[in-house]
Amino acid sequence: MGLAVAIQMDPMESINIDADSTFVLALEAQARGHALHHYLPRHLSLADGRLYAKARRLEVRRERGRSHTLGPIETLELARMDVILMRQDPPFDMAYITATHLLEHVSDRVLVVNDPASVRNAPEKLVATRFPGLMPPTLITSDRDEIAAFRDAHGDIILKPLFGNGGAGVFRLGPQDENLNALLEMFTQLYREPIMVQRYLPAVRQGDKRIVLIDGTPAGAVNRIPAAGEARANLHVGGRAAKTVLTKREREICAAIGPTLMQQGLILVGIDVIGEHLTEINVTSPTGLQEINRLDGVTLEVGVWDAIEARLAARRAA
Repeated sequence: MGLAVAIQMDPMESINIDADSTFVLALEAQARGHALHHYLPRHLSLADGRLYAKARRLEVRRERGRSHTLGPIETLELARMDVILMRQDPPFDMAYITATHLLEHVSDRVLVVNDPASVRNAPEKLVATRFPGLMPPTLITSDRDEIAAFRDAHGDIILKPLFGNGGAGVFRLGPQDENLNALLEMFTQLYREPIMVQRYLPAVRQGDKRIVLIDGTPAGAVNRIPAAGEARANLHVGGRAAKTVLTKREREICAAIGPTLMQQGLILVGIDVIGEHLTEINVTSPTGLQEINRLDGVTLEVGVWDAIEARLAARRAA
């Protein structure tokens, strides 16, 4: 039987159908006979305990220029949905956090993917610190003396905003780089939160690997190789996608974090691994499905929907 699926995401007009992970999730849902509805996060409303959205029926197709059709605006009672995909892109700011609080009003009756409370409690850079021994040497602080001491200890370092995304605001500083104080001044002006500082990992030249886990189990990976002269491997800043396989160490990392992800209702997760080290756990709107599909000849969205439907069946049987 087809499910009623609401997708909370960015405007359909903004997506790249050859790269967007939500697009292939929508295609697979539609192929299974599920009815799709699309709405923007700003169109959520809560009144007298009732959560609803101004939404449109959605049809998708892999055709450039006519990849989707949206129906007329309707008021969608979200408690009547079977599944809600929370897929808007970061930043992970107060608007994002508020959306998780609103979705909690229906998460006991509707399967929200990923679970909104778990998303809120798992900021992508901070949550990785819960797994000792997997990360490179890392400091989270606003204290300039601590940051200077960290650089003295480790030499080559990376500075990044704690709630940034997509590689924005990430800087590499060598031991003699004179820009540290200026960068800290800039970070202080732009952000109220502490800064994340990590030891630079030379292994990034061989790639920053994105591993996709479905219900706690690794399902595929893509190696993102940075462009020459670039410390970031993100694909949208010039990184190159390359075929890869998981190493023994990467499987150990997945085994260490997988049970926790599964228990917390984090069905679709993307982790980032450089060399031997976990650097981030991405739970908000993980990407990489289409790149892995093309490189490995797989359809990861099938596994995601299998997991969603299994979760839904188990919930209804309980």
